Amino acid sequence: MDTTLYISPLSALAWPAAGRDGDGRKVGGRTAVEDVEGNRKVQELGLFCVVEHNRRGSARGHGLVFSRVVAAQTQVVSGIKYYLRIAARDGREAAADEQVFDAVVVVKAWVPSREMVSFVPAAEQPGHY
Repeated sequence: MDTTLYISPLSALAWPAAGRDGDGRKVGGRTAVEDVEGNRKVQELGLFCVVEHNRRGSARGHGLVFSRVVAAQTQVVSGIKYYLRIAARDGREAAADEQVFDAVVVVKAWVPSREMVSFVPAAEQPGHY
């Protein structure tokens, strides 16, 4: 008897549930962070990204001055990947307008380590960071 016929229908039933958690969300998908401005860890990661951006020499002169993280998402990877929308201003001008940047940082708590993967001016389309 060919057992493939019996296994195939069962695997077809289980396949749509693969990659989903108990709430029906896609595992590995992005999740919005609630109360971003009150979330100390997210704000600390935003500051880390601005300091790291300045340290890498990406900024000329006095670099950027961190204001706050205005939006954030997380994604479970090998650690937690944070997608941050950061408001900062040019450090050369005391009254400079805030600029918005998109940063990605990966945190591996068990090491412990954090690595800024990218830091770029924000995308023109709201919500795409």
